[in-house]
Amino acid sequence: MSFSAASSTLVKTVCRCMERIAPLRLAESWDNVGLLLEAPFQRAGNQVMLTIDVTPPVVEEALASKTACIISYHPTLFRPVKSMTLATPTQASLLRLAAAGISVYSPHTALDSVHLGINDWLAMGLIGVMTSDKYEVKPIGDMKDGGAVGRIVPLGEGVEFSALVEQVKRNLGLTQIQVAYPYSRPSSKVSSVAICAGSGASILLGSDADVYYTGEMSHHEVLAAISAGKYVILCGHTNTERGFLPTLKGKLEETELVSELKMDIVVSKADRHPVDIV
Repeated sequence: MSFSAASSTLVKTVCRCMERIAPLRLAESWDNVGLLLEAPFQRAGNQVMLTIDVTPPVVEEALASKTACIISYHPTLFRPVKSMTLATPTQASLLRLAAAGISVYSPHTALDSVHLGINDWLAMGLIGVMTSDKYEVKPIGDMKDGGAVGRIVPLGEGVEFSALVEQVKRNLGLTQIQVAYPYSRPSSKVSSVAICAGSGASILLGSDADVYYTGEMSHHEVLAAISAGKYVILCGHTNTERGFLPTLKGKLEETELVSELKMDIVVSKADRHPVDIV
């Protein structure tokens, strides 16, 4: 058994392929992205697993399968740690993966910001309610090296907010979402949507759009939005992200991970939104 993780062809290839798909320079300055767990040896397996989070069920799924590397959208490690022990569930999961020879890579906000990444995927999901065949998705704020963490989508001459809500539910495969209505607005028609996957209030608040569409916002952030005359659509943090994993799978299947290393790219079946509506 070799303990030279630096020589792992699979890990190097995952890093190289993901850098082409979502360059790490596009990640937010506060983020923690890239290769976050480098196992001391490479497990013998032919699968790269995609997930939103590395939860205990996802770890069990990976260990029970032929997974040799995990690409987790959310960082498995976000803040500095002073120790790594089995007493903390997250650390225990990482230690188990490392001991099994499974490395973990995270693109997070780089995948949000990049052209045709998660935020553009959410934007394209609104095509069904656009009143024009010609539209231009614009970034929120300045473009940074070809990427931006939010998008503004024009809807043409405008659509009923209720129709927009139904389109969002269809695109994300949800039966229920949360919405908030502005205190005063002359019409229920909306003509633009500001989008940020995950928790987007810091990006959306103050942007010039009729609707703010994200995963979650705090109580006071919602109040600020509707006080400013905005509609709010909240779908659950990971519900705005998980639907992109099949698209990421398709992108990775066009790389040398498949053509040269003969890896199977799989989407985790154990990964799920942690909150149920009962």
